[in-house]
This record gives sequence, C-alpha cells and structure tokens, in this order.
Amino acid sequence: MSVIPLSWYLIFAAALFCIGLYGVLARRNAVAILMGIELMLNAVIVNLIAFWRYNDPTNVSGQAFAIIVFAVAAAEAAVGLALIISIYRRQNTVVAEDINLMKW
Repeated sequence: MSVIPLSWYLIFAAALFCIGLYGVLARRNAVAILMGIELMLNAVIVNLIAFWRYNDPTNVSGQAFAIIVFAVAAAEAAVGLALIISIYRRQNTVVAEDINLMKW
C-alpha cells in the first residue's frame, strides 16, 4: 500500500482555493461567486482532514472541525441562495455590480 504524501493534499487544496478565489474575484454572477466561496471552503476541509490524518488519526478534532465547516458551508449556501433569489425577484438581475440595495 502506498501512502500519498501530505504535500500532495496541500497542493491540491491550494489549487482548489485558488480556483475558488478566481471565481470570487473574476465573476460577475452572484451564483458563480457563491460557488467560488464553496470551493474555498472545500479547500479548507481538505486541509483539515489532511492534517488530521497525518498528525494524529486517533484524535477526532480534525473531523469535528471538518463537520463544522460543512455545516457553515451548507448554511452559507442556503442563506446566500435565498438572498440571491430575493434580489432576483426584486431587480430581475443577479449581476453583482448591479445589486445596489445598500446604497443611498
């Protein structure tokens, strides 16, 4: 059985985070921005599980933190999509630059 080195997981998580960051910074669609945030949270989960596995697999703290991040990601997706649907019904757009509800 071959063991995958920790650095491979970290490189994968960094690439996933960079793709998510690009999605947040370069996209105009609010749904695509939420998808980028979800990718960044998934990169955090990969890091948590990788460090948990390589440091102390008998301790479940890494898994507990990963479950908390899963819960935060699910809540963020639900609230974010609800806000986007509400804004779309009000303004008929999901382009982030056109959403100016907080401006005077």
